[in-house]
Amino acid sequence: MTTVRLPLFPLNSVLFPGLVLPLNVFEERYRAMMRDLLKTSDEEQRLFAVVAIRDGLEVAPSAPGLPDPTSQPEQGPAAGFGDDPLKAFHAVGCVADAATIRERADGGFEVLATGTTRVRLHSVDASGPFLTAEVEELPEEPGEEAGTLAAGVLRAFRAYQKRLAGARERSLSTGAELPDDPSVVSYLVAAAAVLDTPTKQRLLEAPDTAARLRDELKLLRAETAIIRNLPSLPATDLTRGTTSLN
Repeated sequence: MTTVRLPLFPLNSVLFPGLVLPLNVFEERYRAMMRDLLKTSDEEQRLFAVVAIRDGLEVAPSAPGLPDPTSQPEQGPAAGFGDDPLKAFHAVGCVADAATIRERADGGFEVLATGTTRVRLHSVDASGPFLTAEVEELPEEPGEEAGTLAAGVLRAFRAYQKRLAGARERSLSTGAELPDDPSVVSYLVAAAAVLDTPTKQRLLEAPDTAARLRDELKLLRAETAIIRNLPSLPATDLTRGTTSLN
């Protein structure tokens, strides 16, 4: 087993390989992370690991006065994640490559990163100014009949898009060219479908591409049927609690 240590950025959402991740960074622990990443030369990748926070919310308040106006928010790299931060995060995340890190006048950062590879967390270190994690890269195996499954998922995804566009009373172009690589299809659909965080996390953790595609095919057919019968859905806001402003 080969592991590497990377800066760790917990989020209330799931990042998939190949997907773009824009970040508005203002908390000091994440500012420190970006300042450290900027020390890397332009010729090298500026990598950090993204993991989804369990239960979809961060415990620590982001400003004084919430919820107790006399209290001060917890400080430090592990603020809000308990005594053992590893338990606060899902075990599988995604490495992000920060192509753009732009510092603002207020000291915050605007970051544009792209997911690269899946990783499994083995440990989390909170001894520095920001969290770091020991991670192991997870290979993406194709599995059986991935190509056939990908074609079926694309058909189901187009039908889902059309139903979703009708439910929201707006047009949604389905003429755009979609990829034919099964792993790319599986990640694109997982990111684009309106699903809650636990479901997206399950798709990220799938043992191989074919297993992810099989799961997506069931989900897309079920979601399409629900939208057909209840056109006001999906009401994803009802499944979400308070989120970190990062």
